[in-house]
Amino acid sequence: MIYVFSRAVLRLLYGLLFRLKAENIHYVPDTGPVILCSNHLSNFDPPTIGIKLDRKVQFMAKKELFDIPLFGRLIKALGAFPVKRGGVSKEAIRASIDLLTAGGMMGIFPEGTRKSNGEAAKKGAAMIALRSGAAIIPVYIDGNYKLFRKTIVRYGPPVDLSDIIAEPSSDSLDRVTERIMSHIRALRK
Repeated sequence: MIYVFSRAVLRLLYGLLFRLKAENIHYVPDTGPVILCSNHLSNFDPPTIGIKLDRKVQFMAKKELFDIPLFGRLIKALGAFPVKRGGVSKEAIRASIDLLTAGGMMGIFPEGTRKSNGEAAKKGAAMIALRSGAAIIPVYIDGNYKLFRKTIVRYGPPVDLSDIIAEPSSDSLDRVTERIMSHIRALRK
């Protein structure tokens, strides 16, 4: 209930303040496990990629955010789960795979940090995708969240990994990561 209410409020606010528009929502499956993989510009990004969708989108969030009074409880109530930064967080990977195995949808920023140049993508999204079998939907946020200027969230077709899955190799995670990032970059106009 809190998620639906928050989404409605944020749809209104983002629509007014950032003139948020969404393109190609039809690429996001209505059911089944989905990973939304997006570029990362700002702290505004998690709501941006999820509020125009009718499905609940859950995110990993840095563990420190859960220590902030009220805010930590709010993001937990909205479905966020903690991830330790700087290393492999087995708990976060397990939570992601459990969420996807149950047919949920999560959002992730493969770059791992805001305002990255896109070259230093982490392999976590690739690992989660390969282990869960979830559909990967690339997402590109176009805009700078300037007040009353248009921000666009663009969804792309699912990333096809069938060739990598059919012939796994020691560099499979690198190949999947690069493919995800190239699909995200292809959505830039």
